[in-house]
Amino acid sequence: MDERVYIFDTTLRDGEQSPGVSLNVKEKLEIAQQLAKMKVDVIEAGFPVSSEGDFESVKLIAREVEGPIIAALARVGTPGDIEYAGEAVKYAKKPRIHVFIATSEIHMKYKLRKSRKEVIEAIKKGVAYAKQFSADIEFSPEDASRSELKFLCEAVATAIDAGATTINIPDTVGYATPPEMGKLISDIRRGVPNINKAVLSVHCHNDLGLAVANSLAAVENGVQQVEGAINGIGERAGNTALEEFIMALHTRKDFYKRETSINTCEIYRTSMLVSKLTGMPIQPNKAVVGRNAFAHEAGIHQDGVLKERTTYEIMNPAMIGLVQNNIVLGKHSGRHAFKKRLEELGFNLSEEELQKAFRRFKNLTDRKKEISDKDLEAIVEDEIRTIPEVFKLDYLQVSTGRRVSTATVGLYIGEILYEDVAMAKGPVDAVFKAIDKITGIKTDLRQFALNAITGGKDAMGEVTTKIEYQGKVYTGRGLSTDIIEASAKAYINSLNKLMYETGRGESVLSQNAAPSTEAEVGE
Repeated sequence: MDERVYIFDTTLRDGEQSPGVSLNVKEKLEIAQQLAKMKVDVIEAGFPVSSEGDFESVKLIAREVEGPIIAALARVGTPGDIEYAGEAVKYAKKPRIHVFIATSEIHMKYKLRKSRKEVIEAIKKGVAYAKQFSADIEFSPEDASRSELKFLCEAVATAIDAGATTINIPDTVGYATPPEMGKLISDIRRGVPNINKAVLSVHCHNDLGLAVANSLAAVENGVQQVEGAINGIGERAGNTALEEFIMALHTRKDFYKRETSINTCEIYRTSMLVSKLTGMPIQPNKAVVGRNAFAHEAGIHQDGVLKERTTYEIMNPAMIGLVQNNIVLGKHSGRHAFKKRLEELGFNLSEEELQKAFRRFKNLTDRKKEISDKDLEAIVEDEIRTIPEVFKLDYLQVSTGRRVSTATVGLYIGEILYEDVAMAKGPVDAVFKAIDKITGIKTDLRQFALNAITGGKDAMGEVTTKIEYQGKVYTGRGLSTDIIEASAKAYINSLNKLMYETGRGESVLSQNAAPSTEAEVGE
């Protein structure tokens, strides 16, 4: 049996289907580049036919990202899907088209309204057609874990005969248990005569909290590829959390006797990047990458770890890129020490990026005595992930009481400063209302989340906002030691993303002035 398990990352496709997640082209490219740095084997970059934005994202990733196979999703029975997918990935050095069709009775009857014979015919024609656009074809029988075994094996054999090079078995609704998943894989290996002509894969959902366990059970029974997403994000309860699966294989290599090509030192940074760009916080007790994953509060545990780390830690935090450092940066730290610390944290910035980050660092030292690694990560990620600023915060002033708060906000639009005042029951609401009056954009605030990046009274606060405009969600982030300021920055960042992604930003900036009517900026 091949000791290698291939890692198929679907963060940018299935992961982005998480409720409330919407990534722009630039953000998707940044995540794809980080996934390549982590050395995943396959990046499923999107579903090109679903939108023009998805098509452009897949095409850009195919052009710009080297190393992994770049895959695009398509429905097997829809030639237009396959053509879009083929066009999007043709720029990749290693392109793949991933086609799928449901094979369970419930899906065929109520969703597809097709007979078994029609499904088999669609597989035969669709896989053969996809083969015209790429030599590497993956086929998924959707809802495989609830499909009748004999028909499932027939569908898989048909796909391989038609040219599929990878067969993926999805537990689409997270219904299977580990023993059932292991048996299903074993049955498929026995029941499909030509199965050795393809790589066997599995894609598990986490509806019952069993995605990682099911993926590991599949590996025990001969699966060569595992699909999942960073932080386990995805439809409903999400997918297999790749960081958990990877570290389970690595930590228990004695049991599984399998390995991946993953650079584990990039796991933590990849996890943080996905969390910040999607606006989906990581729960503190999340395995591997949660804030408490390597924290010890019980006295007996602390004593044991201090004497010998392996008494209570089965993984070394450095292995996932969580570096501990005793060097304290502060007000008197120079540019060289700052740059060296960033390099130790895995950041290699251009001179321009370094200068901007160093300037932010110096500003922060005026507010905080000691700067932690978490602060540095937040500063750098905030600086290198910039978009054109149509609206730029100049100042805000808030007066708050028991029943009413008043906020005065100054925003630059282009080169001109605009100011307005608003009142509300709370200070953050007042600030947002003042910003709305200046910009004239009507949006719905769908989510507001505040997180302290570090501890202490002078902690950096990170605010995440999600606004909805014309059915699409835009995520913004803001950082500051002042939570009201962080809230304003996050809200403005959401609005700037809206302007950037709808293509309105440049026209507003070119006017060099704030529009006098709502129609010119908003609707």
